[in-house]
Amino acid sequence: MLLAVDVGNTQTHVGAFSGAELIGDWRLATRGDSTADELALALSGSLQFRDLEWSAVEGLILSTVVPRLEPEYERLSERHLDARFLLVGPAARTGMPIRIDNPRELGSDRLVNAVSAYEKVGGRCLSVDFGTSINFDAVSADGEYLGGVIAPGLEVSIEALSSRAAKLPRFQLTEPEVAIGRSTQGALQSGFAYGFAGLVDGVVARLRDELGADATVIATGGMAATIAPLCENIDEVDPYLTLRGLRLIWERNR
Repeated sequence: MLLAVDVGNTQTHVGAFSGAELIGDWRLATRGDSTADELALALSGSLQFRDLEWSAVEGLILSTVVPRLEPEYERLSERHLDARFLLVGPAARTGMPIRIDNPRELGSDRLVNAVSAYEKVGGRCLSVDFGTSINFDAVSADGEYLGGVIAPGLEVSIEALSSRAAKLPRFQLTEPEVAIGRSTQGALQSGFAYGFAGLVDGVVARLRDELGADATVIATGGMAATIAPLCENIDEVDPYLTLRGLRLIWERNR
């Protein structure tokens, strides 16, 4: 069994694979000060809850935007799993040429999404990841990573507005019933849902102008299911795009 771990700034998405089959996935809150022992306890408990065996884990592949956790996951693999460990980074073989000014500054999560989207589409494509930030990543028809766009994420924006505007309440974002909000809550729901849908459509339209109008757009990430249905330029939502990309990279490094 392979554990694919995608560490974001806010959440960590974990997938368990048996061969090419995703047999379980779950999300944990990301804590930048977690130790290897604490991470092992959280992962083993999650596996046990899903009737999966900790002893069956033979490998762990990690993509993280929190550098402090890289050595902790490596220690976890050595001490608690005796399993092969692979970090998605400059030394990993991804099969995708990177055509940006400084490839080392590219976030591993963005590269993983690009690899996964191209494998899925087999041609020019865009991945849109709704995480702490909204990441747009472009891949050419020949499978080259070309670059992308980073925009503010929804949850960060909601927190920022709530903290700076005392009379505006915190709220859980859901799809609004109507565009014209008839309460403060309704106005906030509409503003964020349709506002970010407009942001996504606008950015995708500009990227397609440069990449090609036939580029397939795949959305992923925690808020994709809420915002993507309101967008005109999203072709597909795949909540497991990053996890499947991690498995692909694992296979390319065996």
